[in-house]
Amino acid sequence: MEQPEGKEVSTNTSVSGNDTSVVSATTPEVSSLAPQPCPTCGAAPATNGEVATTPSYVYAIGRIEPRFPRLSVEKELAQMTGRADTVGLSDRQALQRVLSERQNRYMVRQLCWVMTIEGLETYILTPRDPGYLDLLVEALRPNPTPMDLDVVVGVRGPIAPPEMCNGLMVPIVAFDQIYSFDRDALIKAIPKPEQISAEAFAPAAEELFDRITQMTDNAGGTDEHRALNYLSVRYPAIYANVAEAFGRNASLTAVETRLSRLSGTRKVVDVIFSYTHRNTDMTEKFFVRVDVTEEFPFLVTKMSPYYDR
Repeated sequence: MEQPEGKEVSTNTSVSGNDTSVVSATTPEVSSLAPQPCPTCGAAPATNGEVATTPSYVYAIGRIEPRFPRLSVEKELAQMTGRADTVGLSDRQALQRVLSERQNRYMVRQLCWVMTIEGLETYILTPRDPGYLDLLVEALRPNPTPMDLDVVVGVRGPIAPPEMCNGLMVPIVAFDQIYSFDRDALIKAIPKPEQISAEAFAPAAEELFDRITQMTDNAGGTDEHRALNYLSVRYPAIYANVAEAFGRNASLTAVETRLSRLSGTRKVVDVIFSYTHRNTDMTEKFFVRVDVTEEFPFLVTKMSPYYDR
């Protein structure tokens, strides 16, 4: 497979308890409802009284959860659930069933959808098209696990006003796509090199994925982090590369990002993987190039040896 392609105040209440892609999602049909406005989403901070037009993109990996923005919304959802057939269902299963019903879709728009990264409320999500509401409902799993993950691709807007999400003030992200999966499903979907056993490949892939997603301050809002997150879910060759290095008795000692010398009118990032042999301490490096100029990153150069200049 080649190119595969939140801080909360105490009053917040949680509702819930190409490229050939490693993960994929289906874009829902566009509904006739008017889209939720976000006129400054994707605009850089204003300077000298003028609004800049350079978009600020997000490619983030975390968890999506619904919140009650107001007491009236909480009460309306409780009445809605009371009228539904939810006998024998857990609270999460009942919530997912109620919001999945077409006649209750207005409630999906009323809820506040928060993306948490490493346990911190990082973004408030809003669809750039009302048809994308289905992606939010799909992210609300009836049987959640700690390994559940969501990838959000969109443009970052201003800090949310306090009244938008019960006092939570984090950036608004107007999203165009959401991928929902769990880590185990992602690892199983990665094509395994023939020369590497499944017993050796899975731990290597898990370690690399965890390393990328747990990097300090990786909120998917910088060019470097967007490139890393894109590679972790869309380019399986990085997993084969680390598994092969482990097979040579080498440790993954660094994952670096640098602005490529190829950058000109477009922004290209080099992602460099360093491996150090456990016996000889010799270091070898491999890299890929990712174009992050626009909202959707894409691969420029496949995995290749890297030589320091």
